[in-house]
Amino acid sequence: MTLQALGEKSGLSTAFISQVERGQASASMVSLMNLARALDVNVTTFMEIPMGEAPIRRRDNPQYIEIDSPVQYVQLSAGMKLQQLDIVLMTIPPGHVFPVDQREGEDFLYVLEGELYTELGDLKETLREGDCTHFNSRTPHTASNLTTKDVVLLYVGTPSVFKPDQ
Repeated sequence: MTLQALGEKSGLSTAFISQVERGQASASMVSLMNLARALDVNVTTFMEIPMGEAPIRRRDNPQYIEIDSPVQYVQLSAGMKLQQLDIVLMTIPPGHVFPVDQREGEDFLYVLEGELYTELGDLKETLREGDCTHFNSRTPHTASNLTTKDVVLLYVGTPSVFKPDQ
């Protein structure tokens, strides 16, 4: 597939795809999901994810999701076969802006620390510690850390974004 065809299919620019391919730029999770859909592969093709069937995760042994992103992702879900949910603890640095996303499934966000600016369709809100939102992921949505402190966020969502091929 040419870069142009991949760009058209993924909605990403050919220049950006070329930069990512050459290691000159980092793709966000949303960009990786768009590329995976365009290439008809699972997004995990692009990352190392510790998975297993252990139903318990200990805080002294976090399972980091290795992806080139300023956001730190810690896998909390067990990685079961036919898993229906992803549960991820995210630490979002100051100034980080997620690209607008829209896909099948549901998302639930719970702010553990900090303030997260969110846009869900026409709704624009700042979520603070203890606030949450649950929405249909088909609605265009984005989030940003507009503060000078990290945001710690609990994400629960379907379909599973980080699940390996079954």
